[in-house]
Amino acid sequence: MRNPAFLFVLAGLTTTALADQPQLSRLTRDFKKTVRPFLDSFCTKCHGKTKQEAKLNLAPFSTIDSVRADLGHWKLVLDRLKAGEMPPKKAPQQPSRQQRQAVVEWIESLRLFEAYRNAGDPGLVLARRLNHAEYDYTIRDLTGVDIRPTREFPVDPANTAGFTNSGESLSMTPALFKKYLAAAQHVSEHLVLIPSGFTFAPHPTVTDSDRDKFAVHRIVDFYRAQNTDYADFLLATWRLRHRKLLGKPELTPADAAVSLGVSRKYLLTFQELLQDNKNHHGPVAALRESWDALPVPAGADTDPPVAECQQIRDWILAERKKRVFSFPAVMIPQLNATMQPTVLWKNRLIAQQRRKAKMSEAEKQDPDLKLAIERFCSTIPDRFVRTERGRMNLPFEKQNKGRLLGAGFHLQVGYYRDDRPLYDMVLSKDQQARLDEMWRELFFVTDVLVRQFQDFVYFERAETPRLLAQAEFDFARAEDREVASAKSIKKLARRFVAAVRKHKVSEPGIKEVQQYFVEMSKQIRHFESEHDQARPIHLKALLRFAERAWRRPLSDEEDKRLLDFYQELREQTEQGHEEAIRDVVVSILASPYFSYRVNFAQRTGGKWDRLTNFALANRLSYFLWSSMPDQTLSQLARSGQLHDPGVLLKQVERMLADDRARALAVEFGGNWLGFRQFQQHVGVDRTRFKQFTDELRESMFQEPVHFLTNLIQQDRPVTDLLHASHTFVNQDLARHYRIPWSTESADEDGWIRVDNANEFGRGSILPMAVFLTQNSPGLRTSPVKRGYWVIRQVLGEHIPAPPAKVPEIPSDESQLGNQTLRQVMAKHREVRSCAVCHDKFDFAGLVFEGYGPIGELREKDLGGKPIDDSTVFSDDIKGGGLGALQDYLLRNRSSQFSDTLCRKLLAYGLGRTLLLSDEPTILAMQKSLSANNNRFSSLVKVIVTSPQFLNKRRRETADAGGR
Repeated sequence: MRNPAFLFVLAGLTTTALADQPQLSRLTRDFKKTVRPFLDSFCTKCHGKTKQEAKLNLAPFSTIDSVRADLGHWKLVLDRLKAGEMPPKKAPQQPSRQQRQAVVEWIESLRLFEAYRNAGDPGLVLARRLNHAEYDYTIRDLTGVDIRPTREFPVDPANTAGFTNSGESLSMTPALFKKYLAAAQHVSEHLVLIPSGFTFAPHPTVTDSDRDKFAVHRIVDFYRAQNTDYADFLLATWRLRHRKLLGKPELTPADAAVSLGVSRKYLLTFQELLQDNKNHHGPVAALRESWDALPVPAGADTDPPVAECQQIRDWILAERKKRVFSFPAVMIPQLNATMQPTVLWKNRLIAQQRRKAKMSEAEKQDPDLKLAIERFCSTIPDRFVRTERGRMNLPFEKQNKGRLLGAGFHLQVGYYRDDRPLYDMVLSKDQQARLDEMWRELFFVTDVLVRQFQDFVYFERAETPRLLAQAEFDFARAEDREVASAKSIKKLARRFVAAVRKHKVSEPGIKEVQQYFVEMSKQIRHFESEHDQARPIHLKALLRFAERAWRRPLSDEEDKRLLDFYQELREQTEQGHEEAIRDVVVSILASPYFSYRVNFAQRTGGKWDRLTNFALANRLSYFLWSSMPDQTLSQLARSGQLHDPGVLLKQVERMLADDRARALAVEFGGNWLGFRQFQQHVGVDRTRFKQFTDELRESMFQEPVHFLTNLIQQDRPVTDLLHASHTFVNQDLARHYRIPWSTESADEDGWIRVDNANEFGRGSILPMAVFLTQNSPGLRTSPVKRGYWVIRQVLGEHIPAPPAKVPEIPSDESQLGNQTLRQVMAKHREVRSCAVCHDKFDFAGLVFEGYGPIGELREKDLGGKPIDDSTVFSDDIKGGGLGALQDYLLRNRSSQFSDTLCRKLLAYGLGRTLLLSDEPTILAMQKSLSANNNRFSSLVKVIVTSPQFLNKRRRETADAGGR
C-alpha cells in the first residue's frame, strides 16, 4: 500500500487537500481491511484483553477514531514495527514483509494526515524562568560584564527533548528564587555611578578600594593598549620608504600604522624626524645615519629588518635617558618629606619637562646642535606616560614602582595624571576625549579628592613636624567629611600657611602650599556639583536600564513605580543615593519581567494569536543567542518591522554571523550532543592519565564549541558534523592529538583550524576527545557507550532501556587477562536479550578502539594487546576505523541524521517538546536543507518563519498591554 499522505506532500498540496474527506475515507477503509486484521493476527495475543505485555493493550483500538484519539501509543507501535521488534522473533506467527510495510505506511499516513489537520499549532509554550545559562548571558549583555552570577546554582533540569529552555522543566521554587534574588544583589554590587549614568565593573565596587581598582585599571589598560615601541615605528616608516620595492606602491601611512598597531598621528611626526633633513646635527643626525643604513628590500618577499630596528630603538632610549632632568628628592625640606603640596609640586615640574632637553653649556652655545637636541627630545619624550609612581621623596631612579597612577604620597590616597606626550602626540581626538572622560570618571567614582584631603589632615596632625597639632587646628578632624567643606578648607588654609611661614619656607614653597588649598577646594566643589547634577541623570539611566532588562518599553505607570520606590528608599529608609539606585536595580532584576520569559501575543482574526513585536524579538534572540535582543533587534521591534519576513530573515543571517551565536553552539549543540556539562567531568583516573589536566579537559570541551560556532557563523553544511576533515585545536589539545601547532597561525585565544585533521585521526565531531572521554568508564574504552552515543544521541534512534540484570564488564582494560574487550563483548552478546539492543550500536563503537579512554590515538590497549577496530556494519559491509564509519553514515544514515537534527533544532527553537502537528515543519526543514546545500541557516529560517514560532495558542494569550 502506498503512503497517500506522503504523496500529497511531494505534490505540494495544501493542508486543506490533505484533510479532505476522501483521504479520511481511504484511511478508514484501510484500517478495517488491513490494520485491524493485522492486530488480531499478530498483536492482541500479547497486547489484548487478557494479556498486556509492557502495559500495552491494543484491543480497544477497534475504529480509526479510537486510534486518532491515542496516536502516542501508535507512535510506539510504529517504532517497534519499523525496528522489526514487533512481533518478537520468538512469536509463532510472523507477518510478511509486505504485511508489516502496509501497517507501517498506514500509521505514517494517519499521523501525517492528523499532522496537517493541525499544522502550525504553536503548542503549549509555558511562561518560564530564564535558565542559568540564559541568565548569565543576559546579565553579560545587559551590563557589558561577564559576571556569571549563577555559577553556584544547581544544574537546570532538561525536558524530554534534552534541552533546558522549556517551561516543562524550568519551575521556580522558593529556594531557587532566593538564589535568583541573591544573584540580582550580586550584580548590583558591580554597579558604578558615573556622570553620564551608570556602568558595571568586572568585580564588586562597594568599597573605596574596589572603586579605585575599577577606575584606575580602565585608564591603565587604555595606556597599555597604546603601542609606543620605536622599533615598530621604524618598521612602519621603512615599509613606507620602500613600498614600491615591497610591491605595495599604494601603501599609505594609515595602512602602515594599522599593520603594526601604531598611531598614524605619531608615525607622521616620527617619519618627518627621520626624513625631512632638518636639524641634521647631534642625535638627530646619528639617528638618521642608523636609519639610512637599514637594508634595502630586494623584493616583495624580503623579510623586514626587525632586529636592526630594535637595535636603533635601544639606542634611542639610551640617548634620550642622558637628557632627562633631575629634581631634589624633597622640594621643601623644612616640612614633611611627603606633604601633599610639595609632592604635587614635584610631580608638576617633572611632567612639564617630558619633552624638554637637558644640555651641557657647550651644547647650548652651539645654535644648530641646540635646536637638533631640542627637536630630538621633543619628538622622543623621556616617557609618553607614567602609570606607576612610588614615594616621591625617594631618589629619582627609585620612584618608578608603586601604586598605579598614584601621586607618590606616603600611605595616602591620591592620583596624578602624567600623560601629556601620549595625549598630544599619539592619541586621536576620539581617544583624547575617551581618556579625558575616564579621568573625569575616576575622580567622580572614587571620591578621591575628599579622601586625599582627609589623609592630608590626618598625616599633618600625626607626622613631625606636627603643624596641625596646635589647639587652633582642633576643628579640622580627618574622620569628618566636613573637613573638606569650602568653609573648613579656607579656615585651615589661612592658619596652616601662617604656621608654615614660621619654618622659614621659601616664597615659592609658600606659594605652592597656598595654591594647594585653593586647587583642592576648587576641585572638590566641582565634583560635588557634578554629583548633584548627575542624580537626575542616574534616575533616567535607571529607567533605560529597566527597559533593557525587561526587554520591552515601560509604561508610564511602571516608570512612576520605579521612581517612587527610589524615593521611598531615600526618605523612609534614609538610604543614600547610590544605595537606593542599587536596590532599585535589584528590584528590576528580581522582577519576573526580567527573570521570566513570557511570549505575549495580540488578538488576530486567525486561528492563533500573533506574537507582539517585542515578544518576537525576544523569542528570536533567546533562540539564537540565549540572551536578550540587542539594540538593532529592539529598534526593529519598536518600529514594527520585525514581522516582515524579509526583515526577519535578514536578522537571522546577521545574528548567526554574530559572536553571540556561540551560545547556540554551547546550549543547543552541548545539550543535543551531550557535552554541556563536560567541564565538570570527573570520570577519568588522573593517577593513570596524568596528562588529563583541568586545562586539557577545558580544551576538550571547547573543541566542539569552536567547531559548531564556525559551522553556524560561516553557514557551513550540516553534513560537516559527520564528514568534515577539519577540526579546531589549541596548544593543549594539539599536543594530545599529536598535531603541529604554532603561535603564528593561532587566533587571540590560541586556537587554530586544522584542515587536514583526518591525517591525525580527527575531523568532524565523531573522534573528538570530549565524546570519546565522556563515553569511557575511566580505565578502559567502551564500544557500547561510544556506539550508543553515535546511534542514540547523534542519529536519534530510539533504543529501549537495558534489562534489570546486565552482566558487568571489568572496569579496567588492563585486567582483562588474555581476552580483549571485543571478546568480552562478544560473550556478552551471546545473551539474546542483550544482543537485541547491542546489535544496534556496538558495531559503531568498535571503530573507535584505536582511541584510548581519554581519546588518545593508540595501537595497543591498556593490557598491551594490539588494537582491532574492525566491525561489520548493519548493511553487512565490513570496515574499520573512523573513515569506514563516516562512509557507512553517508551511505545509510544521512536522512536519519538530518531528521534528528531538524527535530532537535525545532524543539530547541520552540522551547517545548515536539507535537505531531510539527511534522509538516520538519518536512519543510528537510526540503529546505536539500535545496540549500545543507546550509545550517536554511533550518533556522524555516523555524523562525513557521506559524509555531510566530504565534501563540489563543487559550494561553494574556493581555499584553501592547508590549
